[in-house]
Amino acid sequence: MTDYAPAHTVEDFRRNLATVQARIDAAAQAAGRDPVGVRLLPVSKTVEVDRLRNAVTAGCTWFGENKVQEAKRKHAELSAVETIRSAHDAPGAGVKWSVIGHLQTNKAKDVASIADEFQALDSLRIAEALDRRLQLLGRGLDVFVQVNTSGEESKFGLPPGEVPAFIRELAPLSSLRVRGLMTLAALSSDTDRVRGCFTLLRDLRDRVRDDDPELLGPGELSMGMSGDFELAIAEGSTCVRVGQAVFGARATPDTHYWPN
Repeated sequence: MTDYAPAHTVEDFRRNLATVQARIDAAAQAAGRDPVGVRLLPVSKTVEVDRLRNAVTAGCTWFGENKVQEAKRKHAELSAVETIRSAHDAPGAGVKWSVIGHLQTNKAKDVASIADEFQALDSLRIAEALDRRLQLLGRGLDVFVQVNTSGEESKFGLPPGEVPAFIRELAPLSSLRVRGLMTLAALSSDTDRVRGCFTLLRDLRDRVRDDDPELLGPGELSMGMSGDFELAIAEGSTCVRVGQAVFGARATPDTHYWPN
């Protein structure tokens, strides 16, 4: 695995963002795709707010967080800065938040309050809890349905065969805007195995859209992280969730965020 140096200064972030974007562009072009069709979602888990402010200055407009409490705290801290500076100068002004980790029902109210997007929907109970909270707030939320394409028990997400019926169950929940599907590929050095996870998600998306074009909205695919996003783009990813290649290597192991 690449040992990414931590980014702290605005220049560090500008350099890392440019490097990642160049990789995205090259992967898209190699696949015969327009790079504009691939969104970079910087994953800021474990990164403190002072560094996030520099990332915003360098051009970040989205942050992805696995843990709701961490997202809530950072959202509040960046918002507090906005109250004492003009909207033009405030770090964090216009920043959007994507919650990309497993959600418990009692945290639905926080996601409904602060998130612009939720990428880990795999439970009707969570969907209904989010919808109730969003209805009370009078707002909507973009959501991705998480699919377990690797078959690993340690990963959350619906089995692929359950996805079409699940998406149909979301139709009455009017505050949820289904954008597409999300997956975590197998953590493996076997390129074919990793690619297979991405191919499975793309093919599943295509089958769902063939049956009912309205079910998945634009049919986006959120797949690919720092170590495998070129493969994901080759297989059709429209959103890559990149943490360490933007912010640097994390001291906290991934098991803290994706427990076995």
